[in-house]
Amino acid sequence: MSVGPLDEATVEKYRQAGEALRTVLDEAAEMIEPGVAHLDVAEHAETRIDELADGAAFPVNISVDEEASHSTPARDDETTFGEEMICLDVGVHVDGYIADAATTVDLSDNPEMVEAAEEALDVAVDAVGPGVDTGTIGAEIEDVIRGYGYTPVLNLSGHGVEQWDAHTGPSVPNRGVDHGAELRVGDVIAIEPFVTDGRGKVSEGSREEIYGLERERSVRNRQARQVLEQVTEEYRTLPFAARWLDVPRAEMALRRLKQQDVIHGYPVLKEEEGRLVSQAEHTVIVTEDGCEITTA
Repeated sequence: MSVGPLDEATVEKYRQAGEALRTVLDEAAEMIEPGVAHLDVAEHAETRIDELADGAAFPVNISVDEEASHSTPARDDETTFGEEMICLDVGVHVDGYIADAATTVDLSDNPEMVEAAEEALDVAVDAVGPGVDTGTIGAEIEDVIRGYGYTPVLNLSGHGVEQWDAHTGPSVPNRGVDHGAELRVGDVIAIEPFVTDGRGKVSEGSREEIYGLERERSVRNRQARQVLEQVTEEYRTLPFAARWLDVPRAEMALRRLKQQDVIHGYPVLKEEEGRLVSQAEHTVIVTEDGCEITTA
């Protein structure tokens, strides 16, 4: 089967990535309970990804309470789960073709926030089709979330995924906008409503454990050169975690590479005024009569 510009082999790789992701996400979510270490969940998920697919599309994100995204454990992280709201975001690739999905595990006794994210995702997926404006999908998401008495995170959005690119166009906002992008058959998009009890704006925190390649260039420092070689060979343009690096004194090498604009960091994103954030996400392929969910 071909889907617009996507041939059958490409569609099948997206499906394989989605099938592997579903298994990993369910297993990892099942592990989350008070007293379990964040690092244990992340490492289990990433090991399973390597077993079932070609690799992670980005480090497993484990965002807690007011955190919304880009939070992953450090190499020696001993943090354990408590009575919190945990957003678990996983990415998988097969030959660079990406599946991206998320779920929220609620240990904080706020089930309606989880329901709001899940229902907003369901409504958004139902609205997808060729010719649909992404601003219309955003309005559907916003209506559901505000109907629950919460606020969508306004400065985070869904996004396209392409081979070796986990964040590309079109943007899928979590609120109504007048002029979004018109979806076409063959577009592959990740839709991810974020729900908060705050005012709906995230900003960058100080913690940073995820990085991505900005550009390749020659570097003089030996450790920095070794890190760059590992990144370009194993992760290409996909985000990676500092704990994945095999190079001694990798943290210092990362600082050097960042100063030289060879890599960029992804600081943890936090809701500025709220206490909690929930998230739900699927990857879908736009088809002639709607869409196919690859991560269901």
